[in-house]
Amino acid sequence: MSFVYAVGLLVAFLVAAPYFAHRLRRRRGEERAFAAAHLVPPAPPRARRRSKLEDRALFATRGLSILALALLGASPLVRCSRLALQRSSGASVAIALVVDDSMSMRAATSGKSRFELAREGARELLSSTREGDAVAIVLAGAPARVALAATTDLTAARAAVEALAESDRATDLDGALSMAHALIAELPQVDRRIVVLSDLADGHPDAPPVGEGSDMATWVAMPELREAAHDCAILSADRTGDRVRVKVACSDGVPAAGRQISLVDGARVLVRGPAEDSASQGSSARGLRTTETTLVLPPAGDAGTDVSPGTSLVARLEGTDSIGADDRAPVVAFAEPGAIAVVADVADESAATGGAPVVEQALAALSLDIGVRPIPSLPDRSEDLAPFAGIIIDDPPGFTPEQRRALGAFIDAGKLALVALGPRAATAQLGASLEPVLGRPLTWSPTASPGADVSSATGPLVESAPSLSDVSSKSRAVVSPDDVPAFDALLKWTDGALFVGRRAVGKGEAWIVTLPFALDTSDLPLRPAFLALLDAWAREARSRAAPRRTDVGMAWTFAGAKSVVVVGPAGRVPVTTDEKAVRTAPPLIGGYTVTVDGKDERRVAAPVAGELDLRPRRAAQGASGGGLGDSHAAVDASPVMALILLALVSGEIALRLRAKARADRAEAA
Repeated sequence: MSFVYAVGLLVAFLVAAPYFAHRLRRRRGEERAFAAAHLVPPAPPRARRRSKLEDRALFATRGLSILALALLGASPLVRCSRLALQRSSGASVAIALVVDDSMSMRAATSGKSRFELAREGARELLSSTREGDAVAIVLAGAPARVALAATTDLTAARAAVEALAESDRATDLDGALSMAHALIAELPQVDRRIVVLSDLADGHPDAPPVGEGSDMATWVAMPELREAAHDCAILSADRTGDRVRVKVACSDGVPAAGRQISLVDGARVLVRGPAEDSASQGSSARGLRTTETTLVLPPAGDAGTDVSPGTSLVARLEGTDSIGADDRAPVVAFAEPGAIAVVADVADESAATGGAPVVEQALAALSLDIGVRPIPSLPDRSEDLAPFAGIIIDDPPGFTPEQRRALGAFIDAGKLALVALGPRAATAQLGASLEPVLGRPLTWSPTASPGADVSSATGPLVESAPSLSDVSSKSRAVVSPDDVPAFDALLKWTDGALFVGRRAVGKGEAWIVTLPFALDTSDLPLRPAFLALLDAWAREARSRAAPRRTDVGMAWTFAGAKSVVVVGPAGRVPVTTDEKAVRTAPPLIGGYTVTVDGKDERRVAAPVAGELDLRPRRAAQGASGGGLGDSHAAVDASPVMALILLALVSGEIALRLRAKARADRAEAA
């Protein structure tokens, strides 16, 4: 509020003037003759009749007139915050609205969430558009998505803005800006702009300023979205026996000291403890302060509690902060992430210097977020394979009927197998075969091919395929022509034979390589493509391992599933289906019930730690608006207030005339 505006409003204090005028006005007492008055000696008057507020309607009208006069004087000075586009030449414009729907936008500002303020800003911008303008809308929650392709249908644009909803995703601001640029870059409008409605808190406060180096005008609007805020969240809650380990992260400089963590089952609080009860605390590179607290559940049966492993517990962070949605997390029964089983002959497949087989050393060099467990042979029971996310089998001498059943059930459940084919695989033992990977026997034959056909590489081997153009091998495995059509070739030999392929088996996949991983057979393990192949296969295996907890917004893939129903905190989550799999991405943190072909499983979407870093990125010097738009527009209410004041003055005149008429009638009577 400016000084001039405040002085203008001081006129309103004159509303007290009519009150005192009415109170101070005194009437002369009415005299009446009384016969016995002459018998009473006169006495000096001690008091007058108490003053009385008369003609309340007239008083109210005068008071309202003074208030209206004050507002009339101050109304030209009133300005309200409102986004509007500026047009330098009056021509139509094309704008791409980048609306941030990440979790950091849930932080409250002026009683509203940042996301709601951003959506109001989008509404105001659309209200300043006109026929011929083009609008596109991009959401900056990871991964960046197109909410509305570029269109001149402004009604559709307004409907798209109204349909926007908050989410708990991470922020993909750079991806959203790139997508917005692509949407309007080819439009016929000469004036093309990107408008960013975001708090710019993407977890990278030291990244280059938003809009810097862009060849398209970028306006980072609504600086109020970047006000300072602090938040704490429960990143994970893992249960092992009667102990629950809760990990809490807070914005840098804001410890969780003084806050309590509760374990609740419905409305019952089972146990409560301070957030810093156990001391694994520190600051991470992202500017977060983390704390791990271990709570011990009461024994089953105490005070009627039931804390068996099947009980659905929720960890709750007491107290308040900027974002309340991340203060609760379902408790997950602790389980090791799926490991990769490796079946390899140590004697034949180790390096000359000794140690583990080459494939194990290669997996260790990749530093994958998944364990590697060597096993002597392929198990005969499917139960023994269940804990693994995938299995690598190097040059197996065929599979027995029991092994085939176990491996078939393993792959059919959605897991992955990688089989390297060599001379032992071509001479399978009696009664053994390579099913379900191959339906026909293969041959181990000399090869005159100099290496792989680089142009045939697809998927994960495109970049590294040149390293196999001259792979050294005297022989190779040749897959039966009856089996070749079942495989999608990731790489071929120069003569067109299958080098690396993958095929679907039930809900899972079987990958094959027509060379073993033994160094005395070929130098394949020494080529970069070998590491690229293992990396791609291991990541695919991990993605299909159905982890119980993943980052919110990360896609869940259900390969080979016929029916998938996902129900989360806000109800049913839509799924998409393509030729290879059914996919969905949980938009909110919390627990989800996933039903795959009639079988239920429980999954949890956890907050992304980077979203707790609420420090904003900088905006480029030319992205503050300027000729692109204005964030303040004057609102002149003078005409309205003048009409109201005129009506009040007219009302006062009418009331005075009515009062005078009543007085004249009283005197005449």
